[in-house]
Formats: sequence, C-alpha cells, structure tokens
Amino acid sequence: MLRVESLETAYGTSQVLFGLSLEISEGEMTTLLGRNGMGKTTTVRSILGLTRARGGAITFRGKRIEREAPDRIARAGIALVPEGRQIFPNLSVREHLEAFAGNRSGRKDPWTPEKVLDLFENLRRRKEHMGNQLSGGEQQMLAIGRALVTNPYLLILDEATEGLAPLVREEIWKCLERLRAAGQTILVIDKYLERLVRLADRHTIIERGRVAWQGSSSELDADRGLWHRYLGV
Repeated sequence: MLRVESLETAYGTSQVLFGLSLEISEGEMTTLLGRNGMGKTTTVRSILGLTRARGGAITFRGKRIEREAPDRIARAGIALVPEGRQIFPNLSVREHLEAFAGNRSGRKDPWTPEKVLDLFENLRRRKEHMGNQLSGGEQQMLAIGRALVTNPYLLILDEATEGLAPLVREEIWKCLERLRAAGQTILVIDKYLERLVRLADRHTIIERGRVAWQGSSSELDADRGLWHRYLGV
C-alpha cells in the first residue's frame, strides 16, 4: 500500500533523513521505532506532504505522492493521529466527528460518528463537551475517532499512548487490536515495545535518519539486544 524509497528530507540546511526506505502492505500493522530525534515524525511529515522530501520516492496505492499537497494526500486516504492530539478547543466531540466524516476508501461498512462513539464509550458520555473540556485520554480517543471517520486506507498514529494513564493506554491498545483484526492498515510510532511486538506484523528501527534494522515481530522479540542498542530500553 505504501512504499518509501531512499527518502531524503531536510529542514533548511539541516538534513534529517538519509535514504530511508520502508514498505507497508495492505491490512498490515507496521511500526516505526527509534529514540527521540532520530527522524520518526519527519518521516511521517514527509509521507503526508507537510515537509517536502528533497529526494527519493513515496508511492501510495500505486501513485507517486511526494510532490502532492497535504490536502490531496489526505483525500487519497491517509489519516494521521498526530503527536499532541491537536484537538480543536471550541468544537464538541460530536462536531469533531461530524466535521471530518467521509468515506475516502469506499468501505462497504464505513466508520461513522455513531460507530466511533460505540468504540469509545467515554466519548459518548462526553459528546457535547468541547475539546478543551476533555481529559488527555479522551482527547486521544477523539483524535483516533476523528481519523477513523475519514475511513482511510492507511491510519498513522504518532505517539498514540504518550502521556496517558495505564488504564487509558490499555483502552487505546485494545482499540488498535480491534482495528488490526478488522484489516485496517496501520503505521504506529510508539515506545511500548512489549505491546508492539504482540500487536504489529513488522518493524522499522531508524537511527539518525537511516534505517538501522527491519524485521518481523518474532525477530524483534527474539533479539532484545536491538532494544537496548537502538531504543534505549
């Protein structure tokens, strides 16, 4: 579904990505791992057209997108749950979901605002509350729901469980398990490796803007030295 080949990205004169490559197949959950500052978010920004790639190719569903505008990439069916959630403070939960609702992938049984409220009962109870009245965990649920109602081909989650209480984090993991079981294609950036090796199919570890390792969950789980070498855990 997504192929990134020899990606080069910079901010001004400061280069961040150096020939990074990765692939995501349809229906697969893949992770992008690495310590802070290694280029994970820059990779996501490049895929979404928010930071223009200086070299390499990004192909989504058979079409090159590295020169497309971010709105066109979003309409093509890539949805982001951004780091920091970026919830609109003056929109209610219901208004968030209704404003973003659409069926970009043409699903026969699409995600709707009502289905998202079924997925996250906390949001149903708070559906008339404004974004700035929600807890951090509720905002994260809303950010996921806001992405889901676009019915994307590819869902990207950047630090989806960062800063959340353990019970809320567990609810997010269960949501991802459900989405994976339903065949949603997902790219996850997160640091909780114990959960990721149980959830995801494949992993890419980056170090200073380059791919340091790629492999399956079973391979990553079997080599805990990789965790310490590249992820600092």
